[in-house]
Amino acid sequence: MREFQSTLFEGGQRLVYDDAVEMTLQSMQAYGQQHDHWGIAWSGGKDSSAVLTLIVHLLDAGRLAPPKTLSVFYADTRQELPPLAIAAQLIMRQLAERNINLEIVTAPLDKRFLVYMLGRGVPPPNNNTLRWCTRQIKVDPMTDALAARIEELDSSILMITGVRQGESAVRDQRIAMSCGKDGAECGQGWYQQVLPNAKGIRGRIATLAPILHWRVCNVWDWLKIYAPMRDYGSWATASIADAYGGDEAAEIAARTGCIGCPLASRELALETILTNPDWYYLEPLQGLKQLYRELRLPQHRLRKPGAETLKDGTLAKNPQRMGPLTFDARLMALARIIAIQEAVNTSARNLGRPEIDILNAEEEARIRELISLETWPKGWTGSEPTADTPLDTVYGDGTVQPLMM
Repeated sequence: MREFQSTLFEGGQRLVYDDAVEMTLQSMQAYGQQHDHWGIAWSGGKDSSAVLTLIVHLLDAGRLAPPKTLSVFYADTRQELPPLAIAAQLIMRQLAERNINLEIVTAPLDKRFLVYMLGRGVPPPNNNTLRWCTRQIKVDPMTDALAARIEELDSSILMITGVRQGESAVRDQRIAMSCGKDGAECGQGWYQQVLPNAKGIRGRIATLAPILHWRVCNVWDWLKIYAPMRDYGSWATASIADAYGGDEAAEIAARTGCIGCPLASRELALETILTNPDWYYLEPLQGLKQLYRELRLPQHRLRKPGAETLKDGTLAKNPQRMGPLTFDARLMALARIIAIQEAVNTSARNLGRPEIDILNAEEEARIRELISLETWPKGWTGSEPTADTPLDTVYGDGTVQPLMM
């Protein structure tokens, strides 16, 4: 790893919130030395990018004793906001220059967001009964990657995350409930020796959130001011600012997710990006959320026609539930996504700006193949009526109310 002349802890140049950085260093010194192998879970967002670049800086500067091995796991969902995806590519090159092991973690082809939705016909996720996306395109692939890495090691691994208090009320409650667990002390991050049972990794992984105490302004100062400076690593983190609102990021408090996220009520991050003239050519991406909402409509989906008996002999509680996307809906959506991507990339080429890649040739071909094979989700045959077809009403107990004509 490279070394730099000065650090956050030397000379007159100091981080505005240097106490926060010092606490992070103490957290790593307290728990990092208990593990020979470290891993950093990196999504490309502000918090995980901050912890990644800061930890590597502390190692480069000699302030933190290095582990036997350090691995960075980048969660590539294929649906990230362009400024974040572009910044991630630049940071990956910088990690390679330092000979840091990097693994790009992507879901298997048939489980990727667009392939799963348009090839298999599973409707866009929602926040109620069908939130399939996060687990499938991020959590499961990362778990599999960790299990494979652990199999190569002679001992446990410490996974370093960018979890912070204040980002999620549910997460804050979980942190408060586990305060002091596994010997953790207040102010030294959130350390846990045991993760929920997951195949291949139980008992061989611990997690540490060394920037747990950071405020969003601390994150912002590091990414925008300090990390890009030569003394701190010349990291390509300044462009991450575009995805969070530039100078007004703390006030906007935009959180990022997938482009056109079907789970978000408003596309605040993308809207913020589009106020920047350098990124306005991404404007066609606003059509994705509109498309995903449209795909939830009855005319684009099938419906169970009546009482359904389950394997245990009981009746399904929702006998006329809406189900998968029709083939026509899938092909319509595929054509629109291709058109949106091409519109963005045509403008990008004309303006000399970075192109996007949310649907590549392999994924498109697989979607068309799955449609040609008449692929449906489990429990559906394609013989069901479209969800906008008038039907007698069937209740959960099997009683029927005839259609009123």
